[in-house]
Amino acid sequence: MTDTFTGWAATAKGEPLVQMELKLRTWDEDCVDIDITHCGICASDIYTIDEGWGPTDYPCVAGHEIVGIVTRVGKRVKKIQVGDRVGVGPECDSCRECGACKDGFENVCEKFATTTYNSKWPNGDKTYGGYANKWRGDYRWVFKVPNNMSNKDAACFFCAGITTYAPLKHGDVNEKSVVGVLGIGGLGHIAILFAKAMGATVIGMSHSDKKRDYADDLGCDGYINTEVVEDMVKYKHKLTHILCTGTGKDFEWEPYLELLHVNGKFMNVFIPGWKFPQIDPFTLIINQVSISGTAVGSPAEMQEMINFAAEREIKPWINKYKMSDINKAIADFRAGLPKFRFVLENE
Repeated sequence: MTDTFTGWAATAKGEPLVQMELKLRTWDEDCVDIDITHCGICASDIYTIDEGWGPTDYPCVAGHEIVGIVTRVGKRVKKIQVGDRVGVGPECDSCRECGACKDGFENVCEKFATTTYNSKWPNGDKTYGGYANKWRGDYRWVFKVPNNMSNKDAACFFCAGITTYAPLKHGDVNEKSVVGVLGIGGLGHIAILFAKAMGATVIGMSHSDKKRDYADDLGCDGYINTEVVEDMVKYKHKLTHILCTGTGKDFEWEPYLELLHVNGKFMNVFIPGWKFPQIDPFTLIINQVSISGTAVGSPAEMQEMINFAAEREIKPWINKYKMSDINKAIADFRAGLPKFRFVLENE
């Protein structure tokens, strides 16, 4: 048994990732060891590498769309066996004692929600992510990959999947819904696929016509160029939901909330490097709409989501890179080249 792994670590802001050997967390009988086959690249990784959301504890091994094969399980581990194909998402532990945890919302634990990298395990060990060959952590945040889903596809769902599935579920999206997906990219394209699979009418939304063909290919029933007044007027009060996966710094609340039908829901999963503008309470009241946010999902929702994606044969759009080409992959990601997810593969 080895207690180390090889990872591609960020060592300072603005520097390329460096391959190095680091320590796995201290083993306990709730742990599983995973040989990583694939890991997705997420915008959250780039923000963390660049200290865009606050200080980074370097060296930092990012990556929280982890998929691989279980090689070892602790004596207290349930439902997971050596040889299983499994995945890990953005969070990897919670207190299991607070009100949120007891109510099944471990993802918003009131005491701590341990993130898969740039955080600490309860024992004080650093957390490291999936830009690596191995991962070790608590089995309660490790999820089985369905038999009919490839590891490559599964990797995309463990962050982008749950981030978009959870708000659609919480918003009771169904065949009567008309869902606008704002931002057609890594998150947005999966949101479109999920909303369609839930039976909704789906309207793609972007600030130009550049994504119109993508929206058609993904199965959208309509398209709004948010810079075109006629497009916005056409859908005024027509949408039951807007799922915001991305927008620009010129974002204003009023034009978007006016697209919502009475009692409509604006559901945000976008965390920009800038702050949303203030909102006039009158805008909420006169339109009788609500605004909500969602923090990934609970362990139960994570397994439900991956099962749903497999059952409906939802296929993300993927660009695959070798793990050893990670610095090129990140450069291409920064350049906006992915259509729409990047997945790293260990050879």
